[in-house]
Amino acid sequence: MYDVIIVGAGPAGMTAALYAQRNGKQALVIEKGSIGGQITFSPKVENIPGFASLSGNEFADQFMEQILAQGADLELERVTGIEPFEADGKPAWKIHTEYGGDFEGRSVILALGVKHRMLGLPGEEDLVGEGISFCAVCDGDFYKGKTVCVAGGGNSALQEAILLAGKCEKVIMLQDLPTFTGEARLQEVLFSHDNVEKHVSMKITGIKTEGGKICAVTALDTVSGVEADYACDGFFEAIGLIPENDDFKGFADLNKFGYFDSAEDCVTKTPGLFVAGDCRSKFIRQVTTACGDGAVAALAACRYVDMLV
Repeated sequence: MYDVIIVGAGPAGMTAALYAQRNGKQALVIEKGSIGGQITFSPKVENIPGFASLSGNEFADQFMEQILAQGADLELERVTGIEPFEADGKPAWKIHTEYGGDFEGRSVILALGVKHRMLGLPGEEDLVGEGISFCAVCDGDFYKGKTVCVAGGGNSALQEAILLAGKCEKVIMLQDLPTFTGEARLQEVLFSHDNVEKHVSMKITGIKTEGGKICAVTALDTVSGVEADYACDGFFEAIGLIPENDDFKGFADLNKFGYFDSAEDCVTKTPGLFVAGDCRSKFIRQVTTACGDGAVAALAACRYVDMLV
């Protein structure tokens, strides 16, 4: 019987494991994919406090080594469901997995992260972290004085582009709808930059590379029927995030966008169940905010377990 079972081994989940172990609790981390989550797509990260620069994979590997050294257990498995039950007269949780059977714990932290919505283009996934980015705060500095394309036209795309416009020689906006849908004020700020070029009704159909690097984005003008290449050094996709929380909505409320509707305390409507990281409703999704959530959720879970004694 574990004290804390954490579903997800991104920055939030691994921080939760670290804090649980440091508080004398036995933690199990269950991860269905790669250790580290979305940050592993970044070949160079320069906004983690204490590190001038390291790759996302290096960060994930070092973090994993740290939590294992603290005594946490790790299982590479896909969680298929969770179920409350009673053990020794106290509430507990049964975690069902695809192949590894069930794991039991006194508390659960869901640190499921999110997936970036992608365009589904040939070769697109291979270019993530190698020219395709999702975060201007994280990767914008790598394109100083260069040209980038941005896919999207909502608030997220406009905010990303505003940051990029202050760094890049040119920012090319490619929106598949007839208009930009983001707030008028954001549009006003963005399009006041003379280095921002905007195109609407553009369906992105391909990404061209040269020497293994992105050299152009191909888009079809759905009004004129003309297809053109837009030369660029990098491609930022800002067409939305996909939370994968539906399997747990019976235990934790979701907002209209599918994120766990939990405040900064990371608690849910179900005692003993906590949420942390990008899967939670929040304004800022960065590695530092995910780690903050992990610490908060872990300490809340530890307090909960202590009350069961």
